[in-house]
Amino acid sequence: MEKRRFLGHCLPVVVLLLQAALLGRGDDDDGSRLLDPGKLEMFVDELPDMPRMRGYGVADGGKLVAGNLTIGMYETMWKFHRDLPATRVFAYGTSKETATVPGPTIESIQGVPTYVTWTNHLPPRHILPWDPTLTSAKPGRHGGIPTVVHLHGGVQHSASDGHSLAWFTAGHVTTGPHFPSTAAPYEYPNQQPPGNLWYHDHAMGLTRVNILAGLLGAYRVASPTEEAPLNLPAGEVFDRNLVVFDRDFLAGDGSLFMNATGNNPGTHPQWQPEYFGSVVVVNGKAWPFLRVRRRRYRFRILNASNARFFRFSLSDAALRFIHLASDSVYLAAPVRTRAFLLAPSEIADVIIDFADTASPVIVLSSDAPAPFPGDPGEKAEKLPVMKFVIDENATSPETDTTSVPARLMDGYPKPEARSATARRWIAMYEYTNESNDEPTHLYLNGKSYMSPVTETPAEGTSEIWDVINLTDDNHPLHIHLALFAALEQRSLRRVDELRDCMKRFVAGGGGGGGGEAAERCGVERHLAGGRRHVVARQERGWKNVFKVRPGTVTRLLVRFRPLSPPDSRRFPFDVTSGPGYVYHCHILDHEDNEMMRPMKIVRY
Repeated sequence: MEKRRFLGHCLPVVVLLLQAALLGRGDDDDGSRLLDPGKLEMFVDELPDMPRMRGYGVADGGKLVAGNLTIGMYETMWKFHRDLPATRVFAYGTSKETATVPGPTIESIQGVPTYVTWTNHLPPRHILPWDPTLTSAKPGRHGGIPTVVHLHGGVQHSASDGHSLAWFTAGHVTTGPHFPSTAAPYEYPNQQPPGNLWYHDHAMGLTRVNILAGLLGAYRVASPTEEAPLNLPAGEVFDRNLVVFDRDFLAGDGSLFMNATGNNPGTHPQWQPEYFGSVVVVNGKAWPFLRVRRRRYRFRILNASNARFFRFSLSDAALRFIHLASDSVYLAAPVRTRAFLLAPSEIADVIIDFADTASPVIVLSSDAPAPFPGDPGEKAEKLPVMKFVIDENATSPETDTTSVPARLMDGYPKPEARSATARRWIAMYEYTNESNDEPTHLYLNGKSYMSPVTETPAEGTSEIWDVINLTDDNHPLHIHLALFAALEQRSLRRVDELRDCMKRFVAGGGGGGGGEAAERCGVERHLAGGRRHVVARQERGWKNVFKVRPGTVTRLLVRFRPLSPPDSRRFPFDVTSGPGYVYHCHILDHEDNEMMRPMKIVRY
């Protein structure tokens, strides 16, 4: 009996180790030490502009027609820095030879569909460690690396949304339970406002390692008729994407480094609550530089990090960021800031006018704590991000015919709470190991990802979501398909008391971990007298990610109908069919460990 009991306990561990051997590296590193970032000289590599791909076609007579692209995922080598050996990565591209990190920028036109066939050419084993104890895509005995692509900010049918259980391995040898019967191209209708999106891997439990390996890229939706009159900086020279993320490398061979030992190895051998790298990468280069003239430039800045927040500022106090858009939607009017905070997966579309500086060099830096917001009173280290070098031949402001209009796109419906037809409570929980108080998993509404759907909003409606953050972290919330606006954010009083009460209620089988627990434990009472936090001016419009502060209730107006055209109550596809959508925290390490829930859209 004792031997049988011992084998019974050991067998699951053996199975997990075999799965790890098939899919992941499984080792800590190759024996090399971690790279000291101080050994790398900053600002020696010029900022690349990633390859651009047209997501549309041009027929005879100049008519725009649907575009058809084939983009693969490849294992290849990438130079992150002049003095680093080439690094093994996973990358998007039309071939292994042309694949890049980040991947090509897809340029689409509003109202003109883009069809993309995503192909998986990745090897049998991962280049990074992974944790098979998580709820995750598992290819079984066949091996292979599960992947699926999500167009973040896209308004698309759920079959083309990159559902986390619609993953597939190379050659479709193994597929997830929501993978369609045929490997059809993904359809992106682009029937949404002009703006900035990005695409990235979304495989269940593997998102953090697949994106860390390099599977991400920028996507634009343009509207020539709406944007041309704004007279903003345009063209490949003056309108640039900046894809920013952090990474660690091994000193010996330049390999990407991700710790293979979890903070609770008895529960999760590899998973850690956040990944932070010491090297800041922009467009695939560590601390690059860009030569600029004394004129306006447009920068579409994406935070593509796993968990790092960036609070960007410029070294010359005379300069300002002029915000045009937040995430995938233009603002009604430009907003000027000296500095701004960008969470993982947020996008800030800004103008910097280098005619306003007399300095020959401008450094873009960040001083956000990691993890964010960190301990009260803790002063974060200032991290250089990239350098702008003023063209030495441009000693005085050159002729710049672009402008920043007083109004941008103010025709979108204004966020009004009275338009909501329903109200939901969404609670964020963190669970820890009693022995060391380290996180083991995170839940939304006290439920795992695989628990039955509880959020079923109706198409054509708007809802109020009161999001209760019962953790110590700031969680960037992302809701697929929907746009939302933050109406208010208020601090909770005696948050520990509320957290303990709601956890006990959920653990005792008290139904939903949101509304029922909030009502039973008196969340309104804990809000009385709580501080109201001001929503940043550049974040008061429609967004697809919002930073939910710890110990607060954030009230969101969530719109389950198109924003453009504003009078439409229906999406341009059957939103009720297919595998459905999800909402989740966009700290990838949290998302991969249960901080994600399914969502189904219904009709009246």
